[in-house]
Amino acid sequence: MQPQDGRDGQDAVLPEDEPNSLPPVVPDEPNSLPPVVPQQPEDDEPNSLPPVVPDEPQDDELPTVVPDEPQDDAPQDDEPNSLPPVVPEAPEPGVPGSSAPDGPDDGDSPPWAPDDVEARPQDVRVFVAPEDSRDEPDAAEGAEVVAPAPVEPPSGWAVLGRALAPRATRAQLVTAVLCAVLGFALVAQVRQSGETDLAGMRQGDLVRILDETTNRGDALAREAADLARERDDLLSGSDRRQAALDALRRSAETQGILAGRLPAEGPGVIVTLTESDRPIKPFTMLNMLEEMRNAGAEAIQLNDQRITASSAFTGTAGAVVLDGVELSAPYRWIAIGDPDNIAPALQIPGGAMAQVRNNGGKGTVDRLDLVEVDAVRAVPDPVYATPVPPQGD
Repeated sequence: MQPQDGRDGQDAVLPEDEPNSLPPVVPDEPNSLPPVVPQQPEDDEPNSLPPVVPDEPQDDELPTVVPDEPQDDAPQDDEPNSLPPVVPEAPEPGVPGSSAPDGPDDGDSPPWAPDDVEARPQDVRVFVAPEDSRDEPDAAEGAEVVAPAPVEPPSGWAVLGRALAPRATRAQLVTAVLCAVLGFALVAQVRQSGETDLAGMRQGDLVRILDETTNRGDALAREAADLARERDDLLSGSDRRQAALDALRRSAETQGILAGRLPAEGPGVIVTLTESDRPIKPFTMLNMLEEMRNAGAEAIQLNDQRITASSAFTGTAGAVVLDGVELSAPYRWIAIGDPDNIAPALQIPGGAMAQVRNNGGKGTVDRLDLVEVDAVRAVPDPVYATPVPPQGD
């Protein structure tokens, strides 16, 4: 079927190789839309409507748009860029200004006016241009592109403030608590170490220390009294020569006993140590000597060896060496001093005898009114030490 207006029909025909293009619109008058002539319908489409050619457009009305007939190669519903054909409804009879199109009337559709064409909403599709229309020729040229506002970089003070802002996490809180507990423990330990050691000692140790201090004080008091009496004798004028000789003799005896050059006798104790399961170590013998000296022993002998201020224990367990002489069990100690002070000092809990028993040895302590230390030791003359001359010379 050919449209009445040959010029309009030829210009409005869409090319078949461009299914997604819109039909060109050639307006006859300004501000008016030209009529669109659809393509020729196929013979195998019984439901297609004949093309409608509108009358000449009036000055006060717009021409009607006649959609194309659907083709086999028309775009499907899943193609967003194609416009579906607009199927107008049948015009109402008796409406002025409408005219029936020219062509064969097959009786399938009543005559209708192009001015009253109304498209059904379900048959109208909207062509949406893609967001990026730079590569699309059909993109709207009048669309305004809004550029994003430039973001100013943060200042140095702002970055520093964010870096120094406190951001406490659970791990940091746990670390702070542990540091606080550790600091408290260190302070408590320092305070305890600053206190005297006597606060942590046992009662038996305190009694022993008190006895040793008392005995040492008494000995110093007696020595001071003797020196004072000797001074008085020398200053008295009566028999000064004899007094001086007596003082020199007593001093020589005292120095000889302390140095081990002279034998000595007096009250004291005898301690016997034997080995059982394990041998006695040299350290155990040194501990025994220190306990006797602290208790006020004035002369000490171990087996056949005299012990002086320069004596030393060496060797190994079971082979104790004293001043270069190897000793063997049983070990027999002879100490001259107050037996009531020496015996308890050796037998207190944690003392010398307790250490001997802990190391596998056995021992006994005997108090005697008279014991004899007969072993002597030759004291070598000093090589480097010389006496200090009197202040009056």
